[in-house]
Amino acid sequence: MKKFLSTSFLLLILFSCEDVVQVDTPEEEPRLIVEALIRLDPAQELYRPTVKVSLTSSFFGAIPVTGLRNITITNLGLSAVGGANAIILEETSEGSGLYQDRDPVGLRFFVGGELLLQLEHEGRLYFARTRYVPTVPIDDLRQGDETLFDEDDIELEITITDNGDNNDFYVIDFGEGEFLAIEDEFFNGQRFDFSFFPERTLNPGDEVTVSLMGADRDFFNYIDLLVEQTLDNAGVFETPVATVRGNIFDVTDLDNIDLFDNVEQPDVFPLGYFAVVQEYKQTVTIQ
Repeated sequence: MKKFLSTSFLLLILFSCEDVVQVDTPEEEPRLIVEALIRLDPAQELYRPTVKVSLTSSFFGAIPVTGLRNITITNLGLSAVGGANAIILEETSEGSGLYQDRDPVGLRFFVGGELLLQLEHEGRLYFARTRYVPTVPIDDLRQGDETLFDEDDIELEITITDNGDNNDFYVIDFGEGEFLAIEDEFFNGQRFDFSFFPERTLNPGDEVTVSLMGADRDFFNYIDLLVEQTLDNAGVFETPVATVRGNIFDVTDLDNIDLFDNVEQPDVFPLGYFAVVQEYKQTVTIQ
């Protein structure tokens, strides 16, 4: 939730007398935001995963966090010989708040084991864990003819074929912060067609790239809740209307390495999510 907190100054000039009245409003403690959605496009052979770290600010929105210590991603399923099971992320440029590994890695690094994200900020230690989630390709992406509320609405029609092996979840990115989370409860193992109407204005000639990402149940629930909370806001990776807890925890004061939660400290956690997913893309030109 974006809160616009300000200090108001009222200048009253009366009979050459000047009084300044200052009204102070309370401010929340800054909260860390960790955006660690790592998308792996099958069209690529090598990847340089990027994590964006910022800090909530009542006046400036979110400001980049620089100089993080020990920000790493580790695959517990790989051999640790030569440190090959971990990559160290470094800030891409001073003041950017974007952290990336220096050398690209292949898909093998992400597959087949539990992935841990670790970072340290101002003496606090943060952990998250996830697993790589594959997905299916987009069979077709096209512009439809239907409208939703207004004659200027643009319909995007998407077709996918669920693999039917598991109870699958998907997260679809339509660009400009517009996301949709779906599950295959009613189309398991079948071809599925559905429509989406972007909220933003689209004009003839505009290109819209849609990406389909795999998701586990937790990531599906997280995105679904964020979409619900941000229908009238700037996007799911902005500070949400209600503070939605992701899978990244402040473990500084925990004494059990197998317990990554904050049972005794329910209000001590950062915003954001760590997910490693396969992603397929298609682009359509608006007519």
